[in-house]
Amino acid sequence: MRLDRLVGSFLLLWPTLAALWLAAEGTPPTHLIVVFTAGVFVMRAAGCVVNDLADRRFDALVERTSERPLATGALTVRQALGLFAVLSLAALSLLFWLNEPARLLAIVGFGVSVLYPFTKRWTHWPQVVLGIAFSWGILMAFAAVTDGVPSVGWLLFVASLLWIVAYDTLYAMVDRPDDLKAGVKSTAILFGEADRLMVGILQGGALFGFAMVGTHRGFGLVYGSALVVILALFGYQQFLIRRRERIECFRAFLNNIWVGFTLFFAIIIEQAVGKAQSLH
Repeated sequence: MRLDRLVGSFLLLWPTLAALWLAAEGTPPTHLIVVFTAGVFVMRAAGCVVNDLADRRFDALVERTSERPLATGALTVRQALGLFAVLSLAALSLLFWLNEPARLLAIVGFGVSVLYPFTKRWTHWPQVVLGIAFSWGILMAFAAVTDGVPSVGWLLFVASLLWIVAYDTLYAMVDRPDDLKAGVKSTAILFGEADRLMVGILQGGALFGFAMVGTHRGFGLVYGSALVVILALFGYQQFLIRRRERIECFRAFLNNIWVGFTLFFAIIIEQAVGKAQSLH
């Protein structure tokens, strides 16, 4: 379940909460904050279990994943399926607190999450499927608050998707030599020597998307400053991957926690300021 490595959970959490605050145009209802936060951790854990089930034979061939419990035989497939069932039921129980549009989106999102690990076998674009799965909470958050997904929700969804494809390509660059041997596909393999350029293009697209969200909502100095910080973080990541060393690519991937947090924090502040101004 990767409960000892919560990086993925926070990468999923920040854009989801950002969407929740955007949708509510201020502080969202407490029960939705609790439900979406719990949902992020439960679904990320469930996704990790499915991923390890699907990749158990490949994981044994990859240096970074060779010690995973299904790859070593420390756990059985039956045990993993049992755990996945428990996590799925836990996620299902959270739907009780959501409205019908959010529930329907949740079912689709669950299917995308289960599909993702298997896409590595037949396409070089599994990072896009992961991007959809990790951004799906944005659509659910808007639906839970507004009964639908307005244009700003789709803007944030697309920006998040581009950002996730960028950082998961960094993640895939860590495993690229092993993945080539194992026959696993990824954008890192597809991009080849153009990997840094393509990551930069994706990061630029994500930054533009984040800027469009701010423009749509009329955000000001705080949000603009946050975009500058995100630009600097992307620049730092490009610096880290300049030699394509495994450890540095992984550090660049980890750095994206701060990208998500910066975006979320700026949205909270901007909306708090906007609400205070409207009261005056």
